[in-house]
Amino acid sequence: MKQERENLKEIEGIQALFVVNFEPRKMMGEVSEGMLFDLGYADGLTPVLAVPETPVPNGARAG
Repeated sequence: MKQERENLKEIEGIQALFVVNFEPRKMMGEVSEGMLFDLGYADGLTPVLAVPETPVPNGARAG
């Protein structure tokens, strides 16, 4: 998402859907252990975060 957003601060503090507990992997110079879900990128749109409809406790699981 760094390439698609001019100001990453605009999404700071927003709840979003993540997949976590992946094997650590170095990506773009940083270690990643999860994946952030976004919508639109595969269709050539500026990606937006997949966010909950209402606030949920941090760490709540999908499913």
